[in-house]
Amino acid sequence: MTAPIPSGERPALRAVAPVTLATAVVAGLAVAAAVMAAPEGIRVPLAWEGAAAALLLCGAVALAAHGIRSASLARRRLDAMTQDAGRLVQERARLAEEFSQERARLTDGFIEERVRLTEEFERERARLAKEFAQERVRLSDEFDQERIALIEGFAGERDVLTGELTRLAEETTSLARRLRQASNARDAAVSVTANVAGRMQALATGMLADLRAMEDKHADEDVLADLLHLDHRTAQAGRLADSVAVLAGARSGRRWARPIVMESILRGAMGRVSGYQRVRVHSSSEAAVAGHAAEGVMHALAELLDNAANFSPPTAEVHVYVEEVPSGVIVSVEDAGLVMGDVQLRRAERAVSGEVAEMGGLTGTRLGLAVVGRLARKYGLKVSFRPSARGGTGVLMLIPQDILSQPTLPPSAEPVTPDSEPTLTLTAVAALIPSTETAPAPSTETAPAPAPADETASAAPEHRPSYAAARAAEDLDPDPVPTHEFPVSGTPGTGGLPRRRRGHALEAAERSRARAAARAEREPDTPDDTKARAARFSSFRQAVRGTVPDQATVQGTTAEPEAVREDAARTAPDSPVRDTPARDTAHEPLVRHESPVRQAADEPVVRETPAPRPVPDDPTAPEPAVTPSHPEGNTTS
Repeated sequence: MTAPIPSGERPALRAVAPVTLATAVVAGLAVAAAVMAAPEGIRVPLAWEGAAAALLLCGAVALAAHGIRSASLARRRLDAMTQDAGRLVQERARLAEEFSQERARLTDGFIEERVRLTEEFERERARLAKEFAQERVRLSDEFDQERIALIEGFAGERDVLTGELTRLAEETTSLARRLRQASNARDAAVSVTANVAGRMQALATGMLADLRAMEDKHADEDVLADLLHLDHRTAQAGRLADSVAVLAGARSGRRWARPIVMESILRGAMGRVSGYQRVRVHSSSEAAVAGHAAEGVMHALAELLDNAANFSPPTAEVHVYVEEVPSGVIVSVEDAGLVMGDVQLRRAERAVSGEVAEMGGLTGTRLGLAVVGRLARKYGLKVSFRPSARGGTGVLMLIPQDILSQPTLPPSAEPVTPDSEPTLTLTAVAALIPSTETAPAPSTETAPAPAPADETASAAPEHRPSYAAARAAEDLDPDPVPTHEFPVSGTPGTGGLPRRRRGHALEAAERSRARAAARAEREPDTPDDTKARAARFSSFRQAVRGTVPDQATVQGTTAEPEAVREDAARTAPDSPVRDTPARDTAHEPLVRHESPVRQAADEPVVRETPAPRPVPDDPTAPEPAVTPSHPEGNTTS
């Protein structure tokens, strides 16, 4: 591809126009001359042909002139390009020379700069190496000095720590030894406490039996009042022993072989608190607590009642309500005493929840709620607090359905003939219903059968209402006593024969002889004296506690006056059950078959009882002796 031609070098038409015009003029003149010279007939064709030839000639001349002009311009351009090429070659040679010179200059400068930088780098490297060597020496010296100082300090610290470690090891060994000693001492103290609590329970039970035997023996109302007071205080001491046993993890108390009705549970709990006169029970529940849990529920209620009575004014009453719900029985204790604050309420709720099983957080004066918590955890009770409508604090205790059952009713007596009904005595009733674990009921509720004057005079003084009978009043009921009844059909045992406790006949015979000797030394009282003492005691009991159904009625059992039983045992030599005479709790040795602490918590105590006898046709016939008992007189219960 050639370079574009400049506009001044291109051939223009006006450059060839003069030549073309001159050629046209000459050709026109020649054609005109030829036409003029030609004959007339060929002038027109000649004119046309001459004109055409003239035009062709003009065109050829124009083309020739244009070619000549173009060739001339091409030559001039070629010459100019040749000159330009020579000039460019010269310029390239000049630039190559200049580049060579500049490259040589730059190479020399680079070499000089490289040499200079190399020298400076060597100098800087030598300086840095020298400084680094000096710094390394300095740091090495400092490190060696620091290491020596640290080694010396570590050696001293190691000696100190070694001595401290040795001392701490010795202290740890000493503390571990002291901890083992304290743990052993604590275990021993708890074991001793449990053992002592069990012994206190047994002593309290035996003392109650002795006191009730003395109540049966003494007739003076002042002495009897003192004995009743001692009986009540001993029952409270027994509750305290039960509390200690509960906290020590031992057996808490007796076990019943049959369910105990809720009314008896409440009355038994009232009988273990000092302010029982201020407790009012509002209960219409017919539910009963299972025998293995009756003592625990009674103990927990006693602690709640004692707490409500102690923290309320001396003249304020404590009301107890019982309500049956689908989940069990709710017992509500309402007092008009102090209202607990938030901190005290949380502490009380934590105590009754049973979450704290250790005795480390207990105080010497606040044990009741801790005992309630232990019992609640053991028997599944739920205890909560709320403000009382009486201005004090209300306690709700839910007894679950797991430990509730239907009360066990005593077997019904066989029908008797009409002629024997007017003379039916307590002895006949006792013959129908065995009461080996039933407290004797007061003789003021049922008149005894007609008897000779000498027998009445000698037998009546022998019967004295025990404390359990005296507590069968409005605000205090006896502790529930288990009765192990058999049907009246005469087949109480599995083989159809009555079963007796081993050694019972020999012990009963010894006690009968001792009671006969004591009765022979005692001066018989007249019937008037007996009636006067019974009236005074009845007035005393009603003045202190009011009037409620008799203990035997509440407990669902029948009691027999001891004097009548003794006469029956004395006047019935041919009785078929002479091997079970009446027991005298005043002279009865306390035979403990098993420590109450070691007995299993859920093991019911079952005793063998003699078979009941039917009512005789002759009301004056001697009755078989039936062993009396008291709520807390038998140490094996």
